This record gives sequence, structure tokens and C-alpha cells, in this order.
Amino acid sequence: MESNGKTIRYKGGRHPKKDPAVHRYSISLTAEENARFLSLYETSKMDVKAHFITACIFQKGITIVKVDKATMDYYMRLTTLFGQFRGVGTNYNQVVKVLYRNFSEKKASAYLYKLEKQTAEMAVLCQKMIQLTKEFETKYLKK
Repeated sequence: MESNGKTIRYKGGRHPKKDPAVHRYSISLTAEENARFLSLYETSKMDVKAHFITACIFQKGITIVKVDKATMDYYMRLTTLFGQFRGVGTNYNQVVKVLYRNFSEKKASAYLYKLEKQTAEMAVLCQKMIQLTKEFETKYLKK
């Protein structure tokens, strides 16, 4: 590289920051204050304590994320159950095709009548699930 007729060698490494953080401060905390600080730091889910402290000082807003294990478990089970319902719908279509292909019209209609009763029961269960989910959301998630 040339700059004003002189050759500049690249030494490698990081490029220097435009505004490096060189001012350092030290504080001392009692055991009680330290325990409170650490609990606040852990609930903030921040990775670096220095970033947490600067956010506290300049009031940038500390985000505290609390994960409710029961809510997560309910959500995961509900998701699995809806996946199974979709699987039942796929199987339902396949059963109807097989019935009409392998049986007479009268026999296929009799089996479809039984299948229709079971489907009505599943629809009622699905409505109950939706009602319970809405009730759960209003009681526990909308705080």
C-alpha cells in the first residue's frame, strides 16, 4: 500500500475501534447487595455483566424473561395433539378411498356411518380443547 509516497505495511490483527471504552470504574458491594445484583443479572438473561450494569445506569430498560415450565409443557402437548389430529384427517381420507374401492356401495356406506359418528365425537373433543385453551390463556397467560 502507498500513502503519500510511503509504503505502509499491514501488521494484521483487529482494526482499532473508533471510540474505545477505556474509562473504568470500580464499586464495592456488601454480601446482600451482591446477592441482589446477581439475582437481577440472572433474571435479565444478559450475557455480559458490564452490559447489564451500563443498561442499569443509563436506564436502557432491562428485559427479564421468566419461563413458566407448566405453560411450556401445556403448549408442547397441545402442539403434539394438533399434529395427531392432522394425522387423523389424512388417515380419514385414505380410509374413505379404500372403503369405496374394496367394498360395495351399501357396505361402504355402513362403515362410513360408523366413521361419521366417531368423527362427530372427535369434533366435540376438539371444541372442548379449544375452549380449555382459551380459558387457560385468559387465566394464566394474560397477566
